Amino acid sequence: MLNRRSTFLLIGFLGFFSLNLNAQSAKQKALEAKRLKYQNELKQLNSLLFSGRKREKSTLSAVEDLNYKVNVRKNLIKVTNDQANLLTREINANQNEISSLRDQLEELKETYANMVVKSYKSKSEQSKVMFLLSSENFKQAYKRLQYIQQYADYQKEQGELIKTKTKKLQVLNKDLLRQKSDKEQLIVENRAAKKELEKELKEQEKLMASIRKNMSSYTSKIRQTQREIDKLDKEINRLIKEAIAASNKKAGKSSLSKGFALTAEEKLLGKSFVSNKGKLPWPVERGVVKVKYGKQPSPIDRTITINSSGVRIATEKNAKVRAVYEGEVLAVMGKKYSNPTVLIQHGNYITAYKNLSKVYVKKGDNIETKQTIGEVFTDTNGNSILFFSLHKEDRTQNPAYWIYKM
Repeated sequence: MLNRRSTFLLIGFLGFFSLNLNAQSAKQKALEAKRLKYQNELKQLNSLLFSGRKREKSTLSAVEDLNYKVNVRKNLIKVTNDQANLLTREINANQNEISSLRDQLEELKETYANMVVKSYKSKSEQSKVMFLLSSENFKQAYKRLQYIQQYADYQKEQGELIKTKTKKLQVLNKDLLRQKSDKEQLIVENRAAKKELEKELKEQEKLMASIRKNMSSYTSKIRQTQREIDKLDKEINRLIKEAIAASNKKAGKSSLSKGFALTAEEKLLGKSFVSNKGKLPWPVERGVVKVKYGKQPSPIDRTITINSSGVRIATEKNAKVRAVYEGEVLAVMGKKYSNPTVLIQHGNYITAYKNLSKVYVKKGDNIETKQTIGEVFTDTNGNSILFFSLHKEDRTQNPAYWIYKM
């Protein structure tokens, strides 16, 4: 027969198992969030880059777009595999626990049945009274009374434990059916994703084969584009340094100072900007990051390094560009270096919105968060790319750390 200590151990084990299930569930939730993120990214990619794709789209752009899509698809397949594998482990643990619970439940029921039979045989009040009256002294009678009460309590506890375990078993069985269904669904989705990946890889190889025939020409285009970007970045850096020098001159400080001489209000704005790190809105309503921040190999020619001072966001044709935070327009750069660029100052931080077709603001304007400041330029190939960068003083920052879920 199970003693009281065993009962407590069983209850504790149930509690521990419940915590373990919650931990597994947390892992599943994290993986599910990633899977949904990649699925949503693929939908956006199909909508922004592959929906009704124009014939005149350049081979270079087509390869870049497809490379991006393939990488997202691979990430989706990997995270779906991780989910399925975790579900397999959870299902096995669940099945083992169900088997263990059934064995424990049988033992509890058998013990409880024996107690019920024993109680029935001695249930009359007369037998209890005789049991007490046959005591040799008051102390023994008191102990026998305690025993009768403890036995009744223990019998009740065993009954409650049977109910608890039975309920737990029902929950586990239901959860097991859900887990098996979820796993089957993930397997079906992954098969479909792998078929799509196979098609995309074939198309990717076909495009790359055509590029390899004239690689030198494409390499030249990539280098020329990087030179133009570097030239624009250099001009932006010059404007920021000029603004820093002007702020220090106005405050009566050395013009050689590397940081802005901020007013009290500008300091508060800078602190407020920093407090929203990771929560700033996207500069366009719909978009995907086509090129990330920092140095990276070209997807066309891996021997060429692309140096991205910000991010390149693919978006809709004529998409509205909006400020990611309140501030003041520091400069509006015209077409001398490229398509128009708007710089907005937020205390000692600057955000730059490049490759615009239209600009709705001018230097000195006070800007609100999400205020429309212009439209993205769409080229003859149908590409609408916003170049977005973020600076602290004259040093670039990774926008992915600042923009919500970038």
